[in-house]
Amino acid sequence: MASGVTFNPNGSASIDALRGAASRDPKAAIKEAARQFEALFMQELMKSMRSGTLGEGWLDNAGTKMGTEMLDDQFAAKMTGMPGGLSEAIARQLERQLGGVTTAAVPPAAAANAPARTARTGSVGSGGSGAAKDFVSEHQEAARAAEADTGIPAAYILGQAAHESGWGRREIRHRDGSNSFNLFGIKAGAGWKGDVAEVTTTEFVNGQPRKVTAKFRAYESYEAAFRDYAKLLKDSPRYSKVVAQGDSVQGFTQGLQKAGYATDPAYADKLSRVINTTLRLQRTLTA
Repeated sequence: MASGVTFNPNGSASIDALRGAASRDPKAAIKEAARQFEALFMQELMKSMRSGTLGEGWLDNAGTKMGTEMLDDQFAAKMTGMPGGLSEAIARQLERQLGGVTTAAVPPAAAANAPARTARTGSVGSGGSGAAKDFVSEHQEAARAAEADTGIPAAYILGQAAHESGWGRREIRHRDGSNSFNLFGIKAGAGWKGDVAEVTTTEFVNGQPRKVTAKFRAYESYEAAFRDYAKLLKDSPRYSKVVAQGDSVQGFTQGLQKAGYATDPAYADKLSRVINTTLRLQRTLTA
């Protein structure tokens, strides 16, 4: 599997393995978790069917019971992961709850030229966890500095950093595991002269997912990432309307979508929800 987690019909993959897979390929990890849930459900279903229809016979013993259980496990494995099955429904529900973990379709030209979008973005839940509060608290000052440069409210900038990095849980890292501090998923185009982090990611081209290795900008600190993000929005003609309309959540998010920051047709709505969560967290921290 793409996630690197081996499916085991007799028991779920380890939590550590699923966590590791989620950091490398969130979509594949969700599919694997859904398969594990379906397998457990099918196993319990088989046990329930047997207990409800068959009693113990005089030939039954520990050996026959073990054989029956092994056969049931094999049946459960065969019925798990079938097209249109329970695991697909579970995976869809998990993706909705996580705010989406895949990119929308990217036309070939857009994928080549998009300077500010990583294919691994997506928000994590409602952001109400302690980790989300820590994220807002840690980056508030850098976001305020970016607000001073652009005029865009710090909460909006924090919300986008949270959305793009999964509240800091899916940050872009170098191959040695060190942090690139790139919270906004800004790619390293031809004009970028700084350090880069090469990441294997999934891009959608003409509706088809493809594994590609992309170069992303790398910084010496989170503060540098916020400064570069502010510079990108302030200096690029592409985002001039975003800055001009940045006094409202709707203007900011829809401006980013129209400017091509993301090709996901629901990007503005998703980002708006994260920004509203950020605003609530800010009020909690300042109360």
